[in-house]
Parts: sequence; C-alpha cells; structure tokens
Amino acid sequence: MNAMGIVLIIVVVILSLAAAGAIYRIAAGPSLLDRVLAADVLLAIVGAALATDMAVNHHLNNLALLVSLSVIGFIGSVTVARFVSDRREEP
Repeated sequence: MNAMGIVLIIVVVILSLAAAGAIYRIAAGPSLLDRVLAADVLLAIVGAALATDMAVNHHLNNLALLVSLSVIGFIGSVTVARFVSDRREEP
C-alpha cells in the first residue's frame, strides 16, 4: 500500500467519525442552534469528502456540486443566524 492509500484511509476514518458526531448532534441537540450548526458541519464534511474524491481520482467532475454545497451552507447559516437574532431582540 502506498502513501496515498494510507492517507485516504485516515481521511475516510476521520470524516466518518466527524459525520457520526454531527448526526448524533442533529438527533440529540438540545436546541435549534445546535441542530443547525451540526447540519452545517455535516454539509462541510460532505464537501470535504467530495474534495477528497476529486483529489484522489484527479478529476473536477464534482466541482459544481462542491461550490453549490458551499453556497447553500453559507446562505442557510446566515438565514438561521438572522432569524435567531431577530427572535432574541423581542422581549
């Protein structure tokens, strides 16, 4: 096994553990913000998996999907942050 194979196994294990933790936080999160943050982290993990696939297989087929996921994650996070900040200002 070459060095790229070992690095790929390490990355897959780390991303899998991180995804399991994010899914647990989505299911058991005590507040809405915890669940939204965990969903954003899960979206980032999916993006990292797509980037890893592109790096290992030397292609750019998933680049449009990766950019779309990044934009959706950013817009979703900003929307929830604005929604929560508006709710906290009301007495």
